[in-house]
Amino acid sequence: MLTAIRGTMGALPAAALATLALAGCGGSVPAPSRVSACASQVKTGVLPQWARTGFSDPEPRMPYELGRAGDIAALVWGFPLLSPPPRTHNNKILWVSRVTTQPGSDLRIAAQRMRGTHSLGAPVSRTVMGGPGPSIINLPASGCWRLTLRWSGRVDSLDLDYAANPDA
Repeated sequence: MLTAIRGTMGALPAAALATLALAGCGGSVPAPSRVSACASQVKTGVLPQWARTGFSDPEPRMPYELGRAGDIAALVWGFPLLSPPPRTHNNKILWVSRVTTQPGSDLRIAAQRMRGTHSLGAPVSRTVMGGPGPSIINLPASGCWRLTLRWSGRVDSLDLDYAANPDA
């Protein structure tokens, strides 16, 4: 196949030939990796069916965000999230796993504050003992935080905004 391509199109650069060869045999060339800008996707709406366990309302509505891989949901009870934390309520997040969890597997959170695609300051970590479930997640500064979540052999990520506490 490559000889036919060269014969009809002239000499192509090696990268182009490799791309054509992979496309012809069902392979793919990975796209260049890109870091997306930090942007919280919290929306208020009806929770996904798999995240409704324990709710009495058959279609509960509240602020939530799904992980990029779709394996976890952050149900935000204390919305908006504030830094420093407010005196009147907690920055409560109920983590719901779409996938089966292993008993005793903690949810480990690595959080990095971001400005666009650039990290700001040092990363911080939080642990939710026993895995996804209720938590108080306070972070040390306002801004967009990129969270990498690890539990039961799974990894997912999402971005959450922490607004500046006006009463601080």
